[in-house]
Amino acid sequence: MHTSPRADVLVDALADVLADVPPGTDPFAREVVAVPTRGVERWVAQRLSHRLGAGPDGEAGVCARIDFDPPARLVRDAVAAATGTARDDDPWEPERLVWHVLRAVDAAVAAGEAWAHPLARHVTDEPDARDAVRRGRRVRLAQRLAGAFTAYAAQRPSLVTAWAAGDDEDGAGAPLPADLAWQAPLWRAVRADLGVASPAERLADAVRALTVDPGVVDLPGRLSVLGPTRLSRAHVDVLAALAVHRDVHVWLPHPSDALWHRAARGVEPAAPGTPAPRRADGPTVAVHPLLASTARDATELGARLTAAGADVTHHAAPAPPPTVLGAVQAALRADERPAVPAAVAPDDRSVQVHACHGRGRQVEVLREVVLGLLADDPTLQPRDVVVLCPDVEAFAPLVAAAFGTASGTGADADGAERGTHPGRSLRVRLADRAPARTNPLLRVLSDLLALAGSRVTASAVVDLAGLPAVRRRFGFDDAAVERLRAWALESGARWGEDQARRARYGLGAVAQGTWRTATDRLLLGVAMAEEDHRFVGSALPLDDVDSTDVDLAGRFAELVDRLTGLLAELDGERPASAWLATLERALALLALADPDDAWQEVGARAVLADVRTSSAGTDAPLRLADVVALLEPRLAGRPTRAGFRTGALTVCSLEPMRAVPHRVVCLLGLDDGAFPRAGTPDGDDVLARDPLVGERDRRTEDRQLFLDAVTAAGEHLVVVHSGADERTGAPRPPAVPVGELLDAVDEAAALPGGARAALVVHHPLQTVDERNFTPGALGRPGPFSFDDVDRRAALVARGPRLPRP
Repeated sequence: MHTSPRADVLVDALADVLADVPPGTDPFAREVVAVPTRGVERWVAQRLSHRLGAGPDGEAGVCARIDFDPPARLVRDAVAAATGTARDDDPWEPERLVWHVLRAVDAAVAAGEAWAHPLARHVTDEPDARDAVRRGRRVRLAQRLAGAFTAYAAQRPSLVTAWAAGDDEDGAGAPLPADLAWQAPLWRAVRADLGVASPAERLADAVRALTVDPGVVDLPGRLSVLGPTRLSRAHVDVLAALAVHRDVHVWLPHPSDALWHRAARGVEPAAPGTPAPRRADGPTVAVHPLLASTARDATELGARLTAAGADVTHHAAPAPPPTVLGAVQAALRADERPAVPAAVAPDDRSVQVHACHGRGRQVEVLREVVLGLLADDPTLQPRDVVVLCPDVEAFAPLVAAAFGTASGTGADADGAERGTHPGRSLRVRLADRAPARTNPLLRVLSDLLALAGSRVTASAVVDLAGLPAVRRRFGFDDAAVERLRAWALESGARWGEDQARRARYGLGAVAQGTWRTATDRLLLGVAMAEEDHRFVGSALPLDDVDSTDVDLAGRFAELVDRLTGLLAELDGERPASAWLATLERALALLALADPDDAWQEVGARAVLADVRTSSAGTDAPLRLADVVALLEPRLAGRPTRAGFRTGALTVCSLEPMRAVPHRVVCLLGLDDGAFPRAGTPDGDDVLARDPLVGERDRRTEDRQLFLDAVTAAGEHLVVVHSGADERTGAPRPPAVPVGELLDAVDEAAALPGGARAALVVHHPLQTVDERNFTPGALGRPGPFSFDDVDRRAALVARGPRLPRP
């Protein structure tokens, strides 16, 4: 095991290990370097290419024949090979396990099993008004339980093996809580239905096989795992078994060698499968308050690996710079509270905290901060800056608006000469947005499913018509969409595609206000003379349809007709195959990909094919809510390595670039209540009731991510949060870790007036406020804002005001 406060030091040491090819070894043999995220993979590959085979200047290197798989996949493949289980056919894979759990739940509820009464109450078959809602919970329940069973097998294998033996305990010697006692018999029912040993049951056999015979798995003689902050009990046991016959290197960024030694003191080696102690029993060993509150993940992982018998090598990192940021990092590395604060320059801005009015203003302030740093240091490039955000989806439209691009290409560099903001010339990359936001065809499917579960309001239908893929299919341009919006208003369309939708709400006899009536009025307006305003049946022709709009009216009526047919199919209970067939037809009927972006259709159909593969062999009836639950995780953000380290300023969530050093690290959206992210545990999670050391906790993980960002910043750490309500101006506190960081700055560095007075900048609500252009008013020696248009507006605002007429 290798530790260092800096991940770049670890990668350089990894390069030395990879470059050491023993005599007689094939120099082209593959290497395995397991990394936690795609962003880390891209960074490691680029850094290794400047070391492996490179000249003295770091050029002309190469990084090839290295497999960058996640640690979980490395372990899963090793267990599968050691036990003769093909991963592609393993019914315990989470996506397949959902269907077996669903079948077991349905069978237990139908049979009236006494232990299944809590499940029956949750997904009752009682024919009342709530039945549709409760029946729609089945797949979500099965997904949660499949995820829980998978987590139990990885994090606490002893729990699963106890259940398999008929002991209803929590895997650490205590009985299951009474309200969770149903999980053990449900797991046994799933196990009996599958007839295949679970991963936890196979783990002991795999460890024995890997220990005895190194050839049972096709892996090279040297393995590396880089950058994990959490390895489950199963992962550690498998890595330890692989290490019997192979060199296994775990490269662990750790904030403090001193804390490592203190945490490892007294840790005794433990046999594979031995449960860890309960977390509540473990003392806090960190001395520095910020480490005590944020470093628990790294500390527990270190203790777990030490207990597995790992040999530890500490790699020294260069001393931090003599700045406020460097003083904090030095205190963290030493794990001590400085007796005397370090002397720093009074105008040191290596740590900045910006309090703003709401999210939109946060992004505007961030843009000015980045431009200021680039202007102050000509050697700084956009690629040296990373923006980490707890909620990328919420901030992505704001980033696109502030930096002038949704695609990450930026405007051209002379945009400022034409009156645009110079920030629009920056290359900005939103690295890990959800596929439903980046693939227009998936966006159509997502909105269609949302529409099917709603009242089908007029605004929602017109919004669907305005989606790029739908516009391309029906030939709508901007003017056409606005015309459709006007027709919807004039024709009286309110909600419901037809009376069948209205009937669900007890208004089936009322046809007025539905889309069918509205399109009847529109088409009658096309067919009848302008002076003829008589009713035809119950429809009055629309009198505002010009002859030039005839084609548009026909295309819109076709859209509504296709949509009505699809919405009728997206109802009731049907097997997954029927739902997927409808969604594939919806893609063909409603959407059209750009000819230059054929990947969009391939990607959309791949998502549906993934659901089809996982549901093969099951005919369980599903409702709309079940289908939405199946698609949601597949439409969530899944970063690819192509989104990172492209030479642009990267904006991403906290995980993909964790601990990756950058000269400037910006933390966006660290608001109280938003970060650490909501950590309310699942009430059905046995592990969360009484966690053991090393088991996952969301809020603890977020605190570790915050610490990783602090230690990864090379020259500047920028924190942006909402310091005031954008409507009322009421003050709002930052996230708790931000306050703890400022407390650490107070102890580490001598600043006039303290950290909060010297480092926290409270920004005005408006971009045209003259304080943005007053030198020194907002933390910069010169004007804070680079927006010339806003500067001119501020000058106008300072001028004489004309009296009210």
